[in-house]
Amino acid sequence: MTGGALAGRRRSYAQRAFGAESALWRLDGVLLVAVIALSVIGTLLVWSSTRTWAPGSTGLLKKHLLNEGIGVFLCAAVAMMDHRAVRAYAPLVFLVSLIGLGLVLTPLGATINGSHSWILLGGGFAVQPSEFAKVGLVLITAMLLAQPVEGTDRPRGFDVMLALVAAGMSLALVMMQPDLGTALVLAAISASALVISGVRKRLIALLTLIGAAGVFSVFYFEMLEPYQLARFTAFLDPNVDPRGVGYNSTQSLIAIGSGQLFGKGLLGGGQTTGRFVPEQHTDFIFTVAGEEFGFLGAVTVVLLLGVVLLRGLKIARQCEDRFGTLVAGTIVCWFAFQTFVNVGMTIGIMPITGLPLPFVSYGGTATFANLIAVGLLQAIRVRRQSFE
Repeated sequence: MTGGALAGRRRSYAQRAFGAESALWRLDGVLLVAVIALSVIGTLLVWSSTRTWAPGSTGLLKKHLLNEGIGVFLCAAVAMMDHRAVRAYAPLVFLVSLIGLGLVLTPLGATINGSHSWILLGGGFAVQPSEFAKVGLVLITAMLLAQPVEGTDRPRGFDVMLALVAAGMSLALVMMQPDLGTALVLAAISASALVISGVRKRLIALLTLIGAAGVFSVFYFEMLEPYQLARFTAFLDPNVDPRGVGYNSTQSLIAIGSGQLFGKGLLGGGQTTGRFVPEQHTDFIFTVAGEEFGFLGAVTVVLLLGVVLLRGLKIARQCEDRFGTLVAGTIVCWFAFQTFVNVGMTIGIMPITGLPLPFVSYGGTATFANLIAVGLLQAIRVRRQSFE
């Protein structure tokens, strides 16, 4: 091959990768910027909340940055795929997620913070398969519900039954850990997929009644662990035991309230530095934002998460195939539910369930799952543009 031909081929590759018609320019830039901004804010908050006690003062920060790097790679890899091809792999992804949930219940599983939800990898790293189960359930329910009955917009009854069975299998394995927070997210994913797919309202009403009966049974037959029941008690009355079951809620409200309008500045939060709020780098990281960045900073975090949700809704609305619409819409509902529960439990309007704040909280598997979901949104956006 001559030098001119080789140079021409290189220009061709570069044009396809970075030219005006390349996939790179069809990505949702607003969504990308919002996720990057949330990740940067989260990194600062993780540093502030762990610097006084983490090994080597920057141990967890380095792990967080490594997790973010791996998550970005996974996000980019998924974004480059055709989401319609992903549909063919949905059963495999779901099966792998079930295997992971099953392995947690074997001697390979480990208990952290009351939930037997982890598999330790050594070197201070661990995997939480229930986070990947969210992605698996999104894909399998979208695949099953994407094929409508001929002449209608409703999925076939058999496919609805299979989607419910898939959700039930994931929920059962997660509740055996037990991980109530993740189980609620999986239930929200399944419910939102059914609604978006257009199933009959009578079925939605019936499933709602069954769900309500299930919740009643959980409390009536005392199926919750003592610490989980204590969290609900503290939610109903945070002052019942401010140094015991109500401690987390009380300290969370104190930390957020002390930030007032403008906050105490990064690294300047007394509640954060003193570690008065447990798990302040994971489940309660919003308290760090409230104390150190104040009301304006906390609102900024919420608004950025709102941008992610709005861009996801736009992608779902503009997608030209049912599978892509279901995937995008269900991911938005997943993020919205988890955000509401996380922020809600820090300000006292939701019980404490141990859910991280998407893109902000410290975490490995959760970070990977969130960024894989963003990659799916971008893949749908890119392929949607290709039809225009």
